[in-house]
Amino acid sequence: MKATLRTVRLALAEPLRISRSTMTARDAVWFTVEHEGLTGHGEAVTSVYYGLNTAELERQLYEAGLDLGRFGDPESALRERPAGNRPPAVTAAVEAALLDLCGKRSGLPAHRLLDAKSARTAPSTPGTPSAPSAPSAPSARTARTIGIVPAERAAAQARSLADSGFTVIKVKAGAPDPEDDLDRVRAIASAAPRARLLLDPNGAWTSAEALQLLPRYAELGVEAVEQPLAPGDHEALARLAERSPLPLIADEDAVTYEDVRRLAGRVHGVNVKLAKCGGPYEALRIAELIEGSGTELMLGCLTASTLGLAPAVHLADRARWADLDGHLLLADDPWTGIGGADGVVRASELPGLGVRERRVGREDAA
Repeated sequence: MKATLRTVRLALAEPLRISRSTMTARDAVWFTVEHEGLTGHGEAVTSVYYGLNTAELERQLYEAGLDLGRFGDPESALRERPAGNRPPAVTAAVEAALLDLCGKRSGLPAHRLLDAKSARTAPSTPGTPSAPSAPSAPSARTARTIGIVPAERAAAQARSLADSGFTVIKVKAGAPDPEDDLDRVRAIASAAPRARLLLDPNGAWTSAEALQLLPRYAELGVEAVEQPLAPGDHEALARLAERSPLPLIADEDAVTYEDVRRLAGRVHGVNVKLAKCGGPYEALRIAELIEGSGTELMLGCLTASTLGLAPAVHLADRARWADLDGHLLLADDPWTGIGGADGVVRASELPGLGVRERRVGREDAA
Protein backbone atom coordinates (compact mmCIF):
# COMPACT_ATOMS: atom_id res chain seq x y z
CA MET A 1 0.00 0.00 0.00
CA LYS A 2 1.12 3.54 -0.77
CA ALA A 3 0.05 6.61 1.23
CA THR A 4 0.03 10.24 0.08
CA LEU A 5 -0.76 13.48 1.86
CA ARG A 6 -2.33 16.67 0.64
CA THR A 7 -2.79 19.81 2.73
CA VAL A 8 -5.48 22.39 1.95
CA ARG A 9 -6.92 25.46 3.63
CA LEU A 10 -10.57 25.36 4.67
CA ALA A 11 -12.01 28.86 5.02
CA LEU A 12 -15.27 29.39 6.88
CA ALA A 13 -18.14 31.24 5.23
CA GLU A 14 -18.07 33.61 8.21
CA PRO A 15 -16.12 33.71 11.50
CA LEU A 16 -17.38 31.29 14.14
CA ARG A 17 -17.15 32.77 17.62
CA ILE A 18 -17.43 30.52 20.65
CA SER A 19 -16.71 31.26 24.30
CA ARG A 20 -12.97 30.63 24.09
CA SER A 21 -12.04 31.68 20.55
CA THR A 22 -13.05 32.86 17.09
CA MET A 23 -12.22 30.73 14.07
CA THR A 24 -12.04 31.85 10.44
CA ALA A 25 -10.18 28.94 8.82
CA ARG A 26 -8.25 25.77 9.53
CA ASP A 27 -5.97 23.44 7.60
CA ALA A 28 -7.02 19.95 6.54
CA VAL A 29 -4.57 17.18 5.75
CA TRP A 30 -5.97 14.53 3.43
CA PHE A 31 -4.59 11.02 3.85
CA THR A 32 -4.94 8.77 0.80
CA VAL A 33 -4.13 5.06 0.69
CA GLU A 34 -3.69 3.34 -2.67
CA HIS A 35 -3.73 -0.41 -3.26
CA GLU A 36 -4.17 -2.34 -6.50
CA GLY A 37 -5.56 0.62 -8.39
CA LEU A 38 -8.10 1.77 -5.80
CA THR A 39 -7.80 4.63 -3.32
CA GLY A 40 -9.28 5.42 0.07
CA HIS A 41 -9.36 8.87 1.67
CA GLY A 42 -9.46 10.31 5.18
CA GLU A 43 -9.08 13.78 6.66
CA ALA A 44 -7.57 15.30 9.79
CA VAL A 45 -7.95 19.00 10.61
CA THR A 46 -5.87 21.31 12.72
CA SER A 47 -7.11 22.23 16.19
CA VAL A 48 -5.62 24.73 18.60
CA TYR A 49 -7.67 23.25 21.45
CA TYR A 50 -6.33 19.72 20.84
CA GLY A 51 -2.80 20.98 20.13
CA LEU A 52 -2.67 19.86 16.50
CA ASN A 53 -0.99 22.21 14.04
CA THR A 54 -0.40 21.57 10.36
CA ALA A 55 3.22 20.43 10.69
CA GLU A 56 2.37 17.97 13.46
CA LEU A 57 -0.52 16.49 11.53
CA GLU A 58 1.63 16.09 8.42
CA ARG A 59 4.42 14.43 10.43
CA GLN A 60 2.08 12.06 12.23
CA LEU A 61 0.22 11.08 9.07
CA TYR A 62 3.48 10.60 7.17
CA GLU A 63 4.65 8.15 9.85
CA ALA A 64 1.25 6.43 9.83
CA GLY A 65 1.58 5.97 6.07
CA LEU A 66 4.98 4.35 6.48
CA ASP A 67 3.55 2.04 9.14
CA LEU A 68 0.91 0.75 6.74
CA GLY A 69 3.71 -0.71 4.62
CA ARG A 70 3.94 -3.68 6.96
CA PHE A 71 0.44 -4.83 5.97
CA GLY A 72 -0.20 -6.80 2.80
CA ASP A 73 -3.68 -5.42 2.22
CA PRO A 74 -6.00 -2.76 3.64
CA GLU A 75 -8.32 -5.34 5.22
CA SER A 76 -5.51 -6.55 7.47
CA ALA A 77 -4.63 -2.99 8.41
CA LEU A 78 -8.28 -2.15 9.18
CA ARG A 79 -8.67 -5.26 11.35
CA GLU A 80 -5.62 -4.36 13.41
CA ARG A 81 -6.19 -0.58 13.26
CA PRO A 82 -2.73 0.30 14.54
CA ALA A 83 -2.94 3.43 16.69
CA GLY A 84 0.40 3.51 18.49
CA ASN A 85 0.85 6.77 20.39
CA ARG A 86 -0.64 8.90 17.65
CA PRO A 87 -3.24 11.60 18.30
CA PRO A 88 -6.82 10.33 17.96
CA ALA A 89 -7.44 12.68 15.01
CA VAL A 90 -4.63 11.00 13.10
CA THR A 91 -5.87 7.52 13.95
CA ALA A 92 -9.37 8.53 12.84
CA ALA A 93 -8.12 9.84 9.47
CA VAL A 94 -6.13 6.66 8.78
CA GLU A 95 -9.06 4.48 9.79
CA ALA A 96 -11.40 6.48 7.53
CA ALA A 97 -9.07 6.02 4.55
CA LEU A 98 -8.82 2.28 5.18
CA LEU A 99 -12.58 2.01 5.61
CA ASP A 100 -13.09 3.88 2.35
CA LEU A 101 -10.62 1.65 0.51
CA CYS A 102 -11.97 -1.60 1.97
CA GLY A 103 -15.49 -0.57 1.05
CA LYS A 104 -14.46 0.09 -2.52
CA ARG A 105 -12.68 -3.26 -2.71
CA SER A 106 -15.71 -5.13 -1.37
CA GLY A 107 -18.34 -3.04 -3.13
CA LEU A 108 -19.95 -2.16 0.23
CA PRO A 109 -20.74 1.24 1.75
CA ALA A 110 -18.96 2.08 4.98
CA HIS A 111 -22.08 1.68 7.14
CA ARG A 112 -22.33 -1.95 6.04
CA LEU A 113 -18.74 -2.55 7.10
CA LEU A 114 -19.48 -0.79 10.39
CA ASP A 115 -22.75 -2.72 10.79
CA ALA A 116 -24.87 0.38 11.25
CA LYS A 117 -28.39 -0.08 12.61
CA SER A 118 -29.95 0.67 9.24
CA ALA A 119 -27.85 -2.08 7.70
CA ARG A 120 -28.96 -4.60 10.33
CA THR A 121 -32.67 -3.88 10.00
CA ALA A 122 -33.77 -4.24 6.40
CA PRO A 123 -37.46 -3.34 5.94
CA SER A 124 -39.62 -5.48 3.69
CA THR A 125 -40.65 -4.15 0.32
CA PRO A 126 -44.31 -3.03 0.42
CA GLY A 127 -46.59 -5.77 -0.84
CA THR A 128 -43.93 -8.48 -0.59
CA PRO A 129 -43.31 -9.13 3.15
CA SER A 130 -41.14 -12.15 2.43
CA ALA A 131 -38.73 -10.23 0.20
CA PRO A 132 -36.63 -7.78 2.22
CA SER A 133 -35.35 -4.72 0.39
CA ALA A 134 -31.77 -3.50 0.44
CA PRO A 135 -30.79 -1.84 3.74
CA SER A 136 -31.25 1.90 3.78
CA ALA A 137 -28.29 4.18 4.36
CA PRO A 138 -28.10 6.04 7.68
CA SER A 139 -29.39 9.59 7.79
CA ALA A 140 -30.08 12.13 10.51
CA ARG A 141 -31.41 15.59 11.07
CA THR A 142 -28.32 17.54 11.99
CA ALA A 143 -28.05 20.52 14.26
CA ARG A 144 -26.75 23.70 12.64
CA THR A 145 -24.56 25.95 14.74
CA ILE A 146 -25.11 29.65 15.32
CA GLY A 147 -22.11 31.31 16.93
CA ILE A 148 -21.92 34.15 19.43
CA VAL A 149 -23.39 36.93 17.31
CA PRO A 150 -25.81 39.79 18.03
CA ALA A 151 -29.39 38.69 18.63
CA GLU A 152 -30.64 40.32 15.44
CA ARG A 153 -28.08 38.47 13.34
CA ALA A 154 -28.86 35.20 15.13
CA ALA A 155 -32.57 35.64 14.42
CA ALA A 156 -31.92 36.19 10.73
CA GLN A 157 -29.71 33.10 10.58
CA ALA A 158 -32.29 31.00 12.43
CA ARG A 159 -35.09 32.13 10.13
CA SER A 160 -33.01 31.25 7.06
CA LEU A 161 -32.10 27.85 8.50
CA ALA A 162 -35.72 27.04 9.31
CA ASP A 163 -36.75 28.03 5.79
CA SER A 164 -34.08 25.65 4.42
CA GLY A 165 -35.44 22.71 6.43
CA PHE A 166 -33.34 22.70 9.60
CA THR A 167 -35.25 21.55 12.66
CA VAL A 168 -32.35 21.51 15.16
CA ILE A 169 -30.28 24.61 15.96
CA LYS A 170 -27.26 24.65 18.26
CA VAL A 171 -26.58 28.01 19.86
CA LYS A 172 -23.13 28.91 21.14
CA ALA A 173 -23.05 30.63 24.54
CA GLY A 174 -20.47 31.98 26.97
CA ALA A 175 -20.47 35.69 26.11
CA PRO A 176 -19.02 37.96 28.82
CA ASP A 177 -22.55 39.12 29.66
CA PRO A 178 -24.87 36.11 30.18
CA GLU A 179 -27.85 38.27 29.25
CA ASP A 180 -26.46 38.53 25.70
CA ASP A 181 -26.69 34.74 25.40
CA LEU A 182 -30.24 34.73 26.72
CA ASP A 183 -31.24 37.47 24.27
CA ARG A 184 -29.73 35.44 21.42
CA VAL A 185 -31.69 32.32 22.37
CA ARG A 186 -34.93 34.31 22.72
CA ALA A 187 -34.41 35.81 19.27
CA ILE A 188 -33.71 32.40 17.73
CA ALA A 189 -36.70 30.81 19.44
CA SER A 190 -38.93 33.58 18.12
CA ALA A 191 -37.51 33.40 14.58
CA ALA A 192 -37.63 29.59 14.38
CA PRO A 193 -40.37 28.56 16.83
CA ARG A 194 -40.53 24.94 15.63
CA ALA A 195 -36.81 24.28 15.90
CA ARG A 196 -35.32 22.19 18.67
CA LEU A 197 -32.66 24.22 20.47
CA LEU A 198 -29.38 22.97 21.88
CA LEU A 199 -27.04 25.23 23.85
CA ASP A 200 -23.24 25.00 24.00
CA PRO A 201 -21.25 27.28 26.35
CA ASN A 202 -18.03 25.32 25.64
CA GLY A 203 -17.20 25.15 29.34
CA ALA A 204 -17.67 28.88 30.02
CA TRP A 205 -19.77 28.66 33.20
CA THR A 206 -19.01 28.00 36.84
CA SER A 207 -21.27 25.62 38.73
CA ALA A 208 -22.94 28.56 40.48
CA GLU A 209 -23.58 30.32 37.17
CA ALA A 210 -24.95 27.14 35.63
CA LEU A 211 -27.41 26.62 38.48
CA GLN A 212 -28.72 30.15 37.93
CA LEU A 213 -28.83 30.00 34.14
CA LEU A 214 -30.10 26.48 33.41
CA PRO A 215 -33.68 27.12 34.70
CA ARG A 216 -33.87 30.25 32.55
CA TYR A 217 -32.88 28.31 29.45
CA ALA A 218 -35.38 25.59 30.34
CA GLU A 219 -38.09 28.27 30.33
CA LEU A 220 -36.99 29.31 26.84
CA GLY A 221 -37.47 25.77 25.55
CA VAL A 222 -33.83 24.70 25.21
CA GLU A 223 -33.71 20.91 24.86
CA ALA A 224 -30.23 20.17 26.23
CA VAL A 225 -27.00 21.92 27.21
CA GLU A 226 -23.58 20.79 26.11
CA GLN A 227 -20.48 21.10 28.35
CA PRO A 228 -21.61 23.93 30.65
CA LEU A 229 -18.55 23.67 32.92
CA ALA A 230 -14.84 23.91 32.21
CA PRO A 231 -13.50 20.40 31.49
CA GLY A 232 -11.37 18.50 33.97
CA ASP A 233 -13.77 17.82 36.84
CA HIS A 234 -16.06 14.91 36.03
CA GLU A 235 -17.50 14.95 39.55
CA ALA A 236 -18.58 18.58 39.28
CA LEU A 237 -20.29 17.90 35.96
CA ALA A 238 -22.05 14.83 37.38
CA ARG A 239 -23.23 16.78 40.43
CA LEU A 240 -24.57 19.53 38.20
CA ALA A 241 -26.39 16.96 36.04
CA GLU A 242 -28.21 15.68 39.14
CA ARG A 243 -29.61 19.16 39.81
CA SER A 244 -30.09 20.39 36.26
CA PRO A 245 -33.60 20.97 34.91
CA LEU A 246 -32.16 20.27 31.44
CA PRO A 247 -30.23 17.28 30.07
CA LEU A 248 -26.47 17.89 30.17
CA ILE A 249 -24.18 16.54 27.44
CA ALA A 250 -20.45 16.13 28.10
CA ASP A 251 -18.15 17.14 25.25
CA GLU A 252 -14.71 18.39 26.26
CA ASP A 253 -15.02 16.16 29.35
CA ALA A 254 -15.79 13.09 27.19
CA VAL A 255 -12.69 12.64 25.06
CA THR A 256 -11.65 9.03 25.63
CA TYR A 257 -13.38 5.75 26.31
CA GLU A 258 -12.27 6.00 29.95
CA ASP A 259 -13.74 9.49 30.24
CA VAL A 260 -17.08 8.16 29.05
CA ARG A 261 -16.86 5.16 31.36
CA ARG A 262 -16.55 7.53 34.32
CA LEU A 263 -19.50 9.62 33.14
CA ALA A 264 -21.85 6.85 31.93
CA GLY A 265 -25.14 7.00 33.81
CA ARG A 266 -24.12 10.27 35.50
CA VAL A 267 -24.71 12.73 32.65
CA HIS A 268 -27.53 12.69 30.14
CA GLY A 269 -25.39 12.52 27.02
CA VAL A 270 -21.87 12.40 25.63
CA ASN A 271 -20.72 14.12 22.46
CA VAL A 272 -18.56 11.64 20.54
CA LYS A 273 -16.36 13.15 17.84
CA LEU A 274 -14.28 10.76 15.77
CA ALA A 275 -11.34 13.18 15.80
CA LYS A 276 -11.16 13.08 19.59
CA CYS A 277 -12.00 9.43 20.27
CA GLY A 278 -9.94 7.89 17.44
CA GLY A 279 -12.34 6.85 14.70
CA PRO A 280 -15.64 5.09 13.97
CA TYR A 281 -14.75 1.79 15.62
CA GLU A 282 -13.88 3.52 18.88
CA ALA A 283 -17.12 5.48 18.60
CA LEU A 284 -18.96 2.17 18.33
CA ARG A 285 -17.20 0.93 21.49
CA ILE A 286 -18.38 4.05 23.31
CA ALA A 287 -21.93 3.63 21.99
CA GLU A 288 -21.95 0.05 23.30
CA LEU A 289 -20.55 1.20 26.66
CA ILE A 290 -23.33 3.71 27.33
CA GLU A 291 -26.19 1.61 25.97
CA GLY A 292 -28.81 1.19 28.70
CA SER A 293 -26.93 3.46 31.12
CA GLY A 294 -29.25 6.45 30.79
CA THR A 295 -26.52 8.39 28.97
CA GLU A 296 -27.35 8.94 25.31
CA LEU A 297 -25.12 9.40 22.28
CA MET A 298 -24.50 12.65 20.46
CA LEU A 299 -22.38 12.50 17.33
CA GLY A 300 -20.42 15.69 16.84
CA CYS A 301 -17.63 16.98 14.65
CA LEU A 302 -14.96 19.57 14.16
CA THR A 303 -15.29 22.09 11.35
CA ALA A 304 -14.09 20.00 8.41
CA SER A 305 -14.96 19.05 4.86
CA THR A 306 -17.48 16.46 3.72
CA LEU A 307 -14.58 13.99 3.66
CA GLY A 308 -13.95 14.55 7.36
CA LEU A 309 -17.65 14.33 8.24
CA ALA A 310 -18.53 11.27 6.16
CA PRO A 311 -17.39 8.49 8.55
CA ALA A 312 -19.58 9.89 11.33
CA VAL A 313 -22.56 10.21 8.98
CA HIS A 314 -22.31 6.46 8.36
CA LEU A 315 -23.03 6.07 12.11
CA ALA A 316 -25.67 8.80 12.32
CA ASP A 317 -28.63 6.52 12.98
CA ARG A 318 -27.13 5.45 16.30
CA ALA A 319 -27.31 8.89 17.91
CA ARG A 320 -30.09 10.75 19.70
CA TRP A 321 -28.47 14.03 18.67
CA ALA A 322 -26.51 14.58 15.47
CA ASP A 323 -24.32 17.67 15.26
CA LEU A 324 -22.70 17.01 11.90
CA ASP A 325 -22.66 20.42 10.26
CA GLY A 326 -18.91 21.15 10.09
CA HIS A 327 -18.87 21.04 6.29
CA LEU A 328 -21.84 23.42 6.12
CA LEU A 329 -19.82 26.15 7.85
CA LEU A 330 -17.26 26.28 5.03
CA ALA A 331 -17.12 28.89 2.30
CA ASP A 332 -16.20 26.19 -0.21
CA ASP A 333 -16.47 22.51 0.68
CA PRO A 334 -13.94 20.68 -1.53
CA TRP A 335 -15.82 17.35 -1.21
CA THR A 336 -19.41 16.32 -1.77
CA GLY A 337 -21.58 13.31 -0.97
CA ILE A 338 -23.39 13.68 2.40
CA GLY A 339 -25.76 16.59 1.77
CA GLY A 340 -26.95 18.55 4.78
CA ALA A 341 -28.00 21.86 3.21
CA ASP A 342 -31.64 20.91 3.86
CA GLY A 343 -30.97 19.94 7.48
CA VAL A 344 -30.47 16.22 6.83
CA VAL A 345 -27.13 14.46 6.39
CA ARG A 346 -27.25 11.19 4.49
CA ALA A 347 -24.72 8.42 4.05
CA SER A 348 -24.33 7.03 0.56
CA GLU A 349 -24.93 3.50 -0.68
CA LEU A 350 -21.86 3.86 -2.90
CA PRO A 351 -18.87 1.72 -1.91
CA GLY A 352 -16.69 3.12 0.86
CA LEU A 353 -17.43 6.56 2.27
CA GLY A 354 -19.35 7.50 -0.87
CA VAL A 355 -17.80 10.96 -1.27
CA ARG A 356 -15.91 12.57 -4.13
CA GLU A 357 -13.49 15.45 -4.45
CA ARG A 358 -14.50 18.66 -6.17
CA ARG A 359 -11.08 20.28 -6.54
CA VAL A 360 -7.35 19.60 -6.32
CA GLY A 361 -5.01 21.10 -3.72
CA ARG A 362 -1.33 20.87 -2.91
CA GLU A 363 0.01 17.31 -2.78
CA ASP A 364 3.00 15.80 -1.02
CA ALA A 365 4.05 12.18 -1.30
CA ALA A 366 4.29 10.22 1.91
